[in-house]
Amino acid sequence: MSLPVLIMHEHDFQYAIENTKVVLTPEQRIATFGTTQFEFYLVSELMDQVNVVRVRNGTMHAERPQIMTMDHLHQLALEGFGEKAENYMEWLQQQAPDLALLKYGFQLRKTNLSEETIHDSLEAVTDRVIDRVKNSDAGTGAVLQGVDEGWEVSLLKLTTDLIQRSVRGNIGDWKRDGLM
Repeated sequence: MSLPVLIMHEHDFQYAIENTKVVLTPEQRIATFGTTQFEFYLVSELMDQVNVVRVRNGTMHAERPQIMTMDHLHQLALEGFGEKAENYMEWLQQQAPDLALLKYGFQLRKTNLSEETIHDSLEAVTDRVIDRVKNSDAGTGAVLQGVDEGWEVSLLKLTTDLIQRSVRGNIGDWKRDGLM
């Protein structure tokens, strides 16, 4: 007996990307010369139940960024991520060959992953999570709404947003220190 293989198709990636909303972004940018960590909360509705929401929480660790070419993108380590995230990276490499212009990459790993299911509306749960992060966080928390099935793609979208927000400052740091 063989087990079915779950493969995300291009429309699944697109759906996950289009339906990911970053509600609260960490205040800090990705550090140029060290490790950066931030806590994430991913809020998603269960598709087969009304007013049932899953909240995934964990810590993302961004290693020291490196300037990379598209040829090296396939070597990007996604430690702790599943096959769907790897499939997304392959799809991204095929769909966005001009991503090489960014020449930015880093290793990502997620730890301390937990999840809970809450019986309430998506908006009410998201509001409570935002309050929790704002009251207990030192500017390192991220809250996003995403799709339950493609939740790791939602996390990768968040990291892409953080890279875009950080790259200018990182390049400035490299130039200041004579590394570029």
